[in-house]
Amino acid sequence: MNRTSDFRQKEVINVSDGKRLGFVCDVEIDLESGRLKSIVIPGGNRLFGIFGKDEEYVITWDRIKKIGEDIILVDIDDKKKRNF
Repeated sequence: MNRTSDFRQKEVINVSDGKRLGFVCDVEIDLESGRLKSIVIPGGNRLFGIFGKDEEYVITWDRIKKIGEDIILVDIDDKKKRNF
């Protein structure tokens, strides 16, 4: 069992190209079912988490292939970004 705070410690890696996407900054949960919907990873152009672009990677549950002790493996071809 993982806590949502445990996800912040895990690095996300895309298995399709081996690229390191970063660390999880947030998760989205379906409150009705209690299931994890997606993980959110900050975009690469931010300084100290506050300056720069507000784009983030939002990776849905069906794209998550494996959650390990230190990493999360995902399989994405096109990196979908969402502005908050």
